[in-house]
Amino acid sequence: MTFRARIAIAAAAAVALAVVLISVAVFFVVRDQLRSQVDEALKARAVQIASTPIDFDAPGASFTLLRPGFGEPSSVMQFVRGDGKVLSPPGEVKLPVPNTAVSVANGRVGSFFSDAEISGTGVRMLTFQYSPGYAVQVARPLTEVDESLSRLRTILIFIALVGVGGAAALGLVVSGAALAPVRKLTDTAERVSKTGDLSERIEVTGKDELSSLAESFNSMLAALEESTRAQRQLVADASHELRTPLTSLRTNIEVLASDRVLPPEERSRLLSDVIEQLGEMTSLIAELIELARTEQQIVEPEDVRLDVAAAEALERARRNHPAIQFASTLDESTVHGVPSTIERAIGNLLDNAAKWSPIGGQVELGVADGVVTVRDFGPGIAEEDLPYVFDRFYRARAARGMPGSGLGLAIVRQVAEAHGGDVVAERAAGGGTRMVLRLNGGTNGARANGS
Repeated sequence: MTFRARIAIAAAAAVALAVVLISVAVFFVVRDQLRSQVDEALKARAVQIASTPIDFDAPGASFTLLRPGFGEPSSVMQFVRGDGKVLSPPGEVKLPVPNTAVSVANGRVGSFFSDAEISGTGVRMLTFQYSPGYAVQVARPLTEVDESLSRLRTILIFIALVGVGGAAALGLVVSGAALAPVRKLTDTAERVSKTGDLSERIEVTGKDELSSLAESFNSMLAALEESTRAQRQLVADASHELRTPLTSLRTNIEVLASDRVLPPEERSRLLSDVIEQLGEMTSLIAELIELARTEQQIVEPEDVRLDVAAAEALERARRNHPAIQFASTLDESTVHGVPSTIERAIGNLLDNAAKWSPIGGQVELGVADGVVTVRDFGPGIAEEDLPYVFDRFYRARAARGMPGSGLGLAIVRQVAEAHGGDVVAERAAGGGTRMVLRLNGGTNGARANGS
């Protein structure tokens, strides 16, 4: 069963329930109103009878004075004595006499209404005391009331059926209009599934929940498209970057494995090249794995002491680059993020600065208000290279003869964007390069300096 059909059925069921409840309420209200009119007529008849004197001891007592007048509704009456004997006009229909009627005649019970049936006809009966020792039962047929209620019942059933049918039809129309955006969403999802074209988008109109759903779907497609593009770019770049060292490595190994007799110096150089190329490939693959891991980071973020993470990255940089002098100014600062990736980004900035520093040179590290600053005193970055230093696999012309994968700074930018910040590189006054990593959520704290 389709969702549209379920909505139509739900609408029809809701209307049916409402119509049934209203119909039942209307039926009972009308029934009570009609019966109350009968009760009022019986009360008026009782007043007439009570005001007419009858001598029950006189022989041939006449009840003609108690017959209904012209135009009055037909009614049946009889007297009940305190001993249970019934007195009624000649030829009058006999009414059933409950025990309560004797109690009314004797004054032990007050007047009351009751329902009875005479020869298959329902009647409404009022029993009241006429005089001490005598009670009167006056009844009126409910034929007109029952006929009116029967007609009303038929009308209400017809209205209910029409209402349910109309609600079902209207439910189909309304659900069709309401679910039009959902159909568009479904059609788009099916096209994307068949064609793999993630550039598909849904036209969004309005500000309701379905429009929000369409916007979310468009955002999801955009994210998937960007992820796919980045993935393809990463594979293409990795293939390109790996091709050169693999070719060189294969050539050197083939030379070493050949039958040629190589001088010891050349063999030693070839072995050194193989080891170096293997190291470059290992570094490149490690960077690729780190980049992919950062993209798929699902670790729950937490409050991170940025100065502490920077201090740990600084210690590792000192071990890896013993020929470089590191100086630091670390102010207490807290950000919200993933500790391991933040520390890795700072470490990459320090490694990059150390790579470009001369032996015995200095690298400065600063942390304050959620901002990490790394400055070296090397040759600096050329103006034409500044916009691209954080791109994947980008290597400036001056760096192409140096070891490296071209992914370290790309990881830094990826970490910065994942934490709602950014990273920039600029030429520093007095020479060298200054890189600034900004992470959102930084807070001021006590100042702590180190060297």
